[in-house]
Formats: sequence, C-alpha cells, structure tokens
Amino acid sequence: MKKKIIIGGLLFAALSFTKMNAQINLGDKAMGALQKGVAGFTLSNADAAALSKEAVRKLDSSNVVAGPNDGYTLRLNRVFGKHTSGEGFTLNFKVYKLKEVNAFATADGSVRVYSGLMDIMDDNELLAVIGHEIGHVANNDSRDAMRAAYQKEALIDGVSSQSAKITAVTDSQLGKIGSALIDSKHSRKQESEADLYSYNFLKKNGYNINAEESAFRILAKMSEGTESSFIDQMMSSHPDSKKRADDAKARAEKDGVYKVYVQQKIDNTVPVVKKATPAKKATTVKKKK
Repeated sequence: MKKKIIIGGLLFAALSFTKMNAQINLGDKAMGALQKGVAGFTLSNADAAALSKEAVRKLDSSNVVAGPNDGYTLRLNRVFGKHTSGEGFTLNFKVYKLKEVNAFATADGSVRVYSGLMDIMDDNELLAVIGHEIGHVANNDSRDAMRAAYQKEALIDGVSSQSAKITAVTDSQLGKIGSALIDSKHSRKQESEADLYSYNFLKKNGYNINAEESAFRILAKMSEGTESSFIDQMMSSHPDSKKRADDAKARAEKDGVYKVYVQQKIDNTVPVVKKATPAKKATTVKKKK
C-alpha cells in the first residue's frame, strides 16, 4: 500500500479532536476575547499556544508515540536536538509511529513527525521538511490558522448576547474547531514563505541546502503514484511540489552552491553499542631460583 502524503502544518486536527472528554480552560483573558458572534477578534500568540498545547497533549495520548529509546526518537533527537528554540518560540519534538508521510508544528512549538516521513527521507531532507513546519510557527501562520478556526466556530454557534463569553472549550466546541481547522489551509504565500524559512534555516546552520530540492522531488514523485488524486486534494493549498523543488534549486543556484543532491543512508534503528572487551590480566612468570 502506497504511503499517503499529508504534509501540512495543521492537518493534525483530523486525528479526532472530537474525542476530547475534558474541558480546556484557557482563563478569562483568553476566552474573554472569543465572544460568540464576533466576526473579528485578536487571538494572541499566548492564547493560540495555550489551546494548541492542550490539543497536542490529547493527540499524543491518542497516537502511538515513539518512546525515548526508540530508534526513531533517537534519530530525531540527534538531528534536531540542538534546534529546540528560536526567536520567540521553544520547540518540543516527538515521533508518531504512523505510516503516513506527515509532519506538523503548532502554535505552542510542538513538532510532531510521522515515522512514515522518516522512512523515506534522510537527515538533511528531514531538516528541510521540518524546517518548513517550524517556519509556520515562526511566521505566526499556526496562530492565524487557530484564529480562523475560532472565527468559524463563532459563526457556527450563531450570534448570542454580546455579554456572553466562552469560559471553557467544550467537547462540542472542540469538534467544531477541529472541523474548521481541517478546512483551513495556509495560503500559498504562507507556504512559499515557510519554504524560504526552511532554506535559510539550512543555510544558517551549515546544512546542505540542496536537500530542500531533493525533499520536494520525493513528494512530487510520490504524487505521480496511484494516490495522486488523494494527494492533490490534501495538498491543494500548497504550491506544486515540482515548482517548490524548482524554486529551491533556483535559490541554491543564485547562491552559487547548487549541486544535485544524493540521498544519504536512512537508519531509524537503535544504534548497537559494542561492549568493551575486558583487558586480559598480565601474567608474571616467576623465575626459578
């Protein structure tokens, strides 16, 4: 069975927001801004991060998360361990043991990578793809997507008294917000800016920038398979993968560093630690008297 491509910052909502049982209380400051019937409001970074953190916590409990000693976790920590913070955000990484080719980052800095993605991309290509997702956080795209979801949820509930305020996010509201998040997509401009962020991230940290083109070539090739119609639907808001690869190549050529990228070995296994061989005790030969 072909792997499904779902790359996109907030498609995570498809993984059962509606199954949340507990209410998420964001406090008066956050919820006071979310009056029902208000067509436009300000959702701060802190507000979006608070809800995202709770949502991702639930997602982590609903999926098989690779343990600390799992090969996927060890590899992700090795590749991204030193990139846990940026300008104004802190990142945390985990791997979902799922076959889909996917990665997402949310407003609270949670980055989740599917094992299916790690099975087909080497370290540098992973850096390019996840760098793109981090770009959505750094550029506040994830916050904007959450704002749009709340805005849509408010309209679904209808206009109520202006004095009525949401004091907690209920199961029903989370279901509607989840549906709104599924429907919401980053604009092509946001996707292009996230691609540029990824390129600059690779460049700034001394990684092989040609891996970005290679990553998009992989996605473009997969889109030519039997599930191309599914992929086209899921990726409709993204620029064409082939065009994104061409754009990455053009950036590298402009910098004078373009070279066809050769994919490196992909290894998601637990490294074998060789036990040290005990040193043999030296024997002393007694001299005959």
